Amino acid sequence: MTTDLTTDVFEEHRPVLMGVAYRMLGRVADAEDVVQEAWLRWSGADRDEVREPRGYLVRITTRLAIDRLRHVQSRKEAYVGPWLPEPYATDYADTVPDTAERAVLADSVSLAVLVVLESLSPLERAVFVLREAFGYPFSEIAATLDRSESAVRQLAGRARKHVDEGRPRYEVDPVERRDLTERFLAAAGGGDLEGLMSLLAPDVRLVGDSGGLSKAPLRVIESADKVGRFIHGAARKGDVPDVSFRLQEVNGGTALVILSGDKPDSVFQLDVVDGRIQCIYVIRNPEKLTSLPVD
Repeated sequence: MTTDLTTDVFEEHRPVLMGVAYRMLGRVADAEDVVQEAWLRWSGADRDEVREPRGYLVRITTRLAIDRLRHVQSRKEAYVGPWLPEPYATDYADTVPDTAERAVLADSVSLAVLVVLESLSPLERAVFVLREAFGYPFSEIAATLDRSESAVRQLAGRARKHVDEGRPRYEVDPVERRDLTERFLAAAGGGDLEGLMSLLAPDVRLVGDSGGLSKAPLRVIESADKVGRFIHGAARKGDVPDVSFRLQEVNGGTALVILSGDKPDSVFQLDVVDGRIQCIYVIRNPEKLTSLPVD
C-alpha cells in the first residue's frame, strides 16, 4: 500500500472516526487528538493484514477514546460551574445523504444527549455510541472492546436505560427550533421582555458553561421569570464589543452564535417543546469555542 493510498484510506474514514471520538469525549480538541493518534497507529501498522480498514480504524479510535475518557474525568470533576460539551459544527450533507440516518446522527450528537452520556461508564458510552449512533452489530462491538457479545448486550441495555431516563422525552422539529431561535434573538436583542417571556416554557432551564473564564451563571437558572429576566438583563448590559450574530448548525441543530469581532463569544442552543423553549444551553468558555468556523 503506497503512502498516498494509506493517507487516502484514512481520510476517507476520518469523518466517522471524528464522529465516534467526539461523541465519546464531548470535546473537539480531545477528539482530534485521538484521531491523530489513530492515524499514527494506522500509518505504522502492517496494513496487509487489515481486511476491513473502517472496522480496524474505528476499533483503534474507540479504544483510544476510552483511555482518554478515563484520564479526563478528574478534569471535569474540578470544572467551575456546569459542564457542557464543546460546540461541534455539524454538516452531514456530504457524508450522510440519507435523511433518516442523518436524523439519527444529529440526535446522538445533540447537547442534551451528550450531557446524559456523561453519566455512563466509558465502556457503556462506547457501546451506546457504536450501537445507537453508528448501528454497529453487537458482534463487532464485542470485538472492538474485547468483550463477549453477551457482556456487550448487557452494557447496551444499561446504557440505553440511563439515556432513556435522562434524555428529553420529545423530538425537536428543526424548523420549529430555527424559528424559535430567530424569535429569541429578536426579542432579546430588541429588549422585548414580554416577547421573550412568551417564548419560554414555565419550567424553562438555563445552563451556562464558562469554566470560570467568562461571565455565565455558575448554577442552573430555573423558571420563566428568572430565565427571562436574566437574558433580558444580560442583553441590556451589552458586554460584548463589536457584537454580531449568526445562526449555525451546531451539534445537529440550529444554534445562535454571538461573535465579538470575528471571534465566537457565546453559543446559545435551545431545546423546544410544544412551541416553547424548554432549555437554553449557553457556552461561553473561550477554550470551547476555538474550533467553531469563523467564516
